[in-house]
Amino acid sequence: MQAIVLKSQGQLEIEERPLPEPFGPRQALVRVAATGICGSDIPRAFDAKAYHYPLVLGHELAGVVEDAADSGLEAGRRVVVFPLLPRPEDPFSLIGEYAVSSGYDYYGSRRDGGLQHYLWVPRANLIPVPGHVSLSEAAMTEPAAVSLHAVNKVRVVSDAVALVIGGGPIGVMVAQFLRIRGCTAVYVAEPDQRKRAVVQSLGFEAIDPATEDTVESITERSNGRGADCVVEAVGLPGTFEQAFRACATFGQLVLLGNLAGSLTLNEKLVSTILRRELTIYGTWNSKVTPAGHSEWDEVLQRMGKTLVVEPLISHRLAIEETPAMMNAMYNRTTWFNKVIVQMDAEQQ
Repeated sequence: MQAIVLKSQGQLEIEERPLPEPFGPRQALVRVAATGICGSDIPRAFDAKAYHYPLVLGHELAGVVEDAADSGLEAGRRVVVFPLLPRPEDPFSLIGEYAVSSGYDYYGSRRDGGLQHYLWVPRANLIPVPGHVSLSEAAMTEPAAVSLHAVNKVRVVSDAVALVIGGGPIGVMVAQFLRIRGCTAVYVAEPDQRKRAVVQSLGFEAIDPATEDTVESITERSNGRGADCVVEAVGLPGTFEQAFRACATFGQLVLLGNLAGSLTLNEKLVSTILRRELTIYGTWNSKVTPAGHSEWDEVLQRMGKTLVVEPLISHRLAIEETPAMMNAMYNRTTWFNKVIVQMDAEQQ
């Protein structure tokens, strides 16, 4: 089989590998059809953030069961892969809170992931894909579930105004879930014109922070009160500060973006948090429990209906195009939104 292998920092090569072997009971061999490139894959590949070398990246993936073995599934079933492999004895694993557990394994970071043709996957990590969802769309289930997990933190109040800071794929999916959950008005702040166009095509009002102050804009558009729900989906010190200041009294703030740099909470900003009695949530990953009723299940049922992901896909790549594209993404020499690698072009 072919695999895109991170041999060392910044060195991605396509190589032939033997088929992998199962590593436990109740597993199925999955032929990977589509794998998304996550923002975290880029520093992992180029900024020495990999756990080890060699490594096959890719934790956003969908495919088809090739060999059902003892999994209880049937060959030919289309599936998505939940990438976290929990340590069963961890106390948080026992209550289904895998993302905050310790000692877990993870496809695409701690073990080889979806930028190869085949993976053995435990049955508990496989979720069937509904017939109305393509496998390219299904490869976006993981980031969509991360978006839903963030939105599930907040309590949507009557006539709620929401602000999402960051109009990339996760930010736009957050905006859609805020609308689904009942926010009356959802605004998205995004400086990139092409991404703003996608935002607007999905029915949201976009704020251009390059030409208008995000906090002043949301304050004006909410008749002076600010946003009842703010989700920060960028991860910059400046956008973190904006997120605090954009909140209305009794507002709720979800910190979703991984912070790059240092954030100083000065006296005025802390006073804003205290006097407005803000509620601040951290969010991490997503939940695949309870089985059949999880965030992943909701994403797949909504996808292509109330959750639209197709316009977010800017590139569909062949395997041989992927190393050069990832280099371009790292060096910012090309525009991109969501990049999907078509590992099996016939199964999309």
